[in-house]
Amino acid sequence: MTTQTPITAPTEQGGQPVHEFAAQMMIPPAEDREWQERANCLGVDPDLFFPERGASTKEAKGVCGGCEVKVECLEYALAHGEKFGIWGGMSERERRRLRRQRALARRGAASA
Repeated sequence: MTTQTPITAPTEQGGQPVHEFAAQMMIPPAEDREWQERANCLGVDPDLFFPERGASTKEAKGVCGGCEVKVECLEYALAHGEKFGIWGGMSERERRRLRRQRALARRGAASA
């Protein structure tokens, strides 16, 4: 049986720095997630951002509209393959379209 190393702060006894452990575990370091503390959605009911299939996303997108960290939120969702909910003001369908557009642009740039 294996045990997981707990996330610890660096110590004089040689504890593993949090950012190294996070990288190994594919968890973004805390400094990469500080944007979440400035998000307009902080404290808003999360159900608003995960509407039932076919339900309106207008209210959730309205919260995202003037958010100062909208881009960081969207990039987080794209990088982590978020399949559900509104992230950075975009639905999963809109994010899929954006991923396709970016992939086509990368292929075009690589072949040029």
